Amino acid sequence: MTAIAPPSIALTGLGLITGAGDDLEKGWASIAAGTTGIRTNTLFDTSGLLTDWAGMVTAPQPAGLDRCYALAGTAIREALRGSGLDLDTVDRDRVAVVVGSSLGAMPTLEATHRDLVRDGRLDAARAVASQLPCVGDWIAAEFDLRGPRVVLSNACAASAVALGYAAELLWKGEADLVVCGGVDPLAELSAYGFSALGALDAEPCSPLSASTGLTLGEGAGFMVLEPVERAAARGARVLAELGGYGLSCDGHHQTAPDPSGKGACAAMAEALDTAGLAPGDVDYLNLHGTGTPANDASEPKALRRLFGEEIPPASSTKSILGHTLGAAGAVEAVVSTLAIDRGTLPPTINTRGIAPPSGLDVVPDTGRPVHPGVVVSNSFAFGGNNASVVLHRPGLTGSRPPRRAAVHEVVVTGVAGLAGSAGGTDALVAALAEGRPCYDAVEEVAGIGEVPVGRVDIRAAARGINPSRARRMDPLSLLAASAVGDLYARHGKPARAEAEATGVVFATGYGPVTSVLQFHEGVVRSGITGANPSLFANTVVNAAAGHVAMLHRYRGYTATIAGGGTSSVLALQLATRVIARGAAERIMVVVADEFPAQALATQAALPGYARTPRIVPGGRTGTVLGEGAAAVLLESREAATARGARVLARARGFGASGEPAGIGRIGRDGAAWARSLDAALTEADLAPEGVGTVVSAASGHPLVDLAQRAALRRAGLAGRPVTVPKAVTGETYGSAGALGLVAALAGGAATGPVLLSSFAFGGAYAAAVLDPDV
Repeated sequence: MTAIAPPSIALTGLGLITGAGDDLEKGWASIAAGTTGIRTNTLFDTSGLLTDWAGMVTAPQPAGLDRCYALAGTAIREALRGSGLDLDTVDRDRVAVVVGSSLGAMPTLEATHRDLVRDGRLDAARAVASQLPCVGDWIAAEFDLRGPRVVLSNACAASAVALGYAAELLWKGEADLVVCGGVDPLAELSAYGFSALGALDAEPCSPLSASTGLTLGEGAGFMVLEPVERAAARGARVLAELGGYGLSCDGHHQTAPDPSGKGACAAMAEALDTAGLAPGDVDYLNLHGTGTPANDASEPKALRRLFGEEIPPASSTKSILGHTLGAAGAVEAVVSTLAIDRGTLPPTINTRGIAPPSGLDVVPDTGRPVHPGVVVSNSFAFGGNNASVVLHRPGLTGSRPPRRAAVHEVVVTGVAGLAGSAGGTDALVAALAEGRPCYDAVEEVAGIGEVPVGRVDIRAAARGINPSRARRMDPLSLLAASAVGDLYARHGKPARAEAEATGVVFATGYGPVTSVLQFHEGVVRSGITGANPSLFANTVVNAAAGHVAMLHRYRGYTATIAGGGTSSVLALQLATRVIARGAAERIMVVVADEFPAQALATQAALPGYARTPRIVPGGRTGTVLGEGAAAVLLESREAATARGARVLARARGFGASGEPAGIGRIGRDGAAWARSLDAALTEADLAPEGVGTVVSAASGHPLVDLAQRAALRRAGLAGRPVTVPKAVTGETYGSAGALGLVAALAGGAATGPVLLSSFAFGGAYAAAVLDPDV
């Protein structure tokens, strides 16, 4: 494979809103001066919690708009203004939206669920409009951005992972510009959860000093990213460059980091390697620094593993801002960029007169006048997720070549799936061959009556898992683990050394719905006494990835995508990019969605849900919700050959696109959808007539089927052979694309190159071309 030099990435616009300030300049002034942004939380009742301190934003937010969307909008407008970019002068089809969030529009979802628990009232439209993927949909519609769109949700590392995803898009040339960042509001879910875990400090947190707990915060940080050459051509001022990023998973514990610091060290080392830099090049460390005893003990160990005793100056801005959860990586990347641009290292405050037990050079109290050339910013998360980002002075070059170009062919060496009553790949393949629907359950929905649904037997899914592990897992994690276990049963399990080098990219349409609803119901009914800490650990979207990593000893790359119906294809795309440039040898892509009774009631109340257990894609019958999961093992061709793995297919091309349709909507004309198909075919160097099988996203929903039919026609694919797996699986949303690949490769539906077509309500689309290895 010929390597094409990817561009260097410029940060040309910054936006910031936190408890320390309502805009970038106010926030930076507070941070540099060491002025706290932590105050009494007045957004909801905190009387039963360990503390009422929080990094709360004080600026009034628009009535009727969820706090998440309002905070994101404020930061994005500021970033766009600062970049000097006029969106009317650029190709909006080439402007991507990449956002990290742990909670999304949780305040609205909490209010909707509270009405359901207390009064039995379900506002289906409001519930749908507050799902995690809607963060990206709202941004795209608000700013008329039509490029690739993705929401990353690796808990507290979410927006650091988002920066990595944005980098992959720009390195590969899949976007001209990326609006990238993170946002999370203060919410009951996280406040009661961390209090139940005993993780909150009774006073404003004291990271790296007293280390007696964390303080929650809220906010948004967004950046405009573009190739350096493009920025120069339009005369934009480059504030810093995004040199590289690194991700790893501990595979150690659901809520605590590996005390050895190995995983965090691996993430930092990978970030520097990608940037072409060495540990000795680093001038400042923006630490994860939450203030919890576990983090503040393990992070310094990770630093010593990498830097030895020559550790650069460090600080934790969470002492000023609080922990903004999924927004933290982006917020701290903005702060790190300002450190480079303004020549000041941010301080750690609230030291309580205690010298850092770690012996680190922690910048105390007020900013230190230093002009750092290279900054590493760390973000760690539940599930053992580690993310590090390298930012550096514009024009700086390292002592070795950066590792950003694609140099490896990527192949599929295993697939497995389950859907509804088909509890494994063999059963699914048989159902597909017979055309027998897997959505054969019928359930009563209040106010509607009996409706069909595809239910997975969760107890059966758990049978192959160690019972002590299974008891700690939620339904979504059990589905994911079952698919991975089935894949290994079919294709063989790698040796331990190979497993430890394996990464995991988890994807889901809508996340751990059962855990979120059960935990929040306990809070609504009983306050803090009803907040179950075991349930809370599984409310983060990446919990399933953590469980799978612990089960199989994965220590490699990890990311979690929450993109509605495009999740599978976006996960395959990300894993392929990472393996192709040598940042991982193999990655397990696992996708799952579960739909408890409340989710079924929400879907059944919306237009387009079938009332009979038979759907005909293209037949205007309506669609049926189906639970499902799929696993796809991707490797470099070299890694597969070295271990003697059988190659099932090779990845040839991907495409993603969007339209400003608005939350819960898609365009009828198929124009945006067709752009994703065109892009995948272009990268694959494949003419439409060369496609052997189109794996359709048609599901019986009249609008979806109409839009896809128009998209296929626009892309020149109207006459190609089509397989329609949703006729058997139902609408599985996140896992649909991967289940389509299982149908093509394991079920024998593929003849020639396979084109996966996928969509997400809100106007996002993704496509992939894979070539069966025959």
